Amino acid sequence: MHKSDAEYIILRILKDNPKVTQREMAKELGLSLGKINYVVRALIDKGWVKLSNFKRSDNKLGYIYLLTPEGLSEKTMLAQNFLNRKSEEYNRLKKEIEILRNEL
Repeated sequence: MHKSDAEYIILRILKDNPKVTQREMAKELGLSLGKINYVVRALIDKGWVKLSNFKRSDNKLGYIYLLTPEGLSEKTMLAQNFLNRKSEEYNRLKKEIEILRNEL
């Protein structure tokens, strides 16, 4: 997975579900927990995400991830780049499928 794709997807997940755990993200994305931790730490270091504590019902502290205004702006730019790359990939695959169909 392209680094900026991982950043975009994780920003999207955090925006939609600020209380998600890194373990849940790793499972959903099929990435290692270490990779998720690395990307989340990078997003925090860049100032795109803030980390806050909250109290869970089982008396343990959890974390909530909040996108900063800069993070929201970056997410929009990353989304555009992600869409462009996926569209190009889709068009290449479409051509390849057509070639394969003609061979059969």
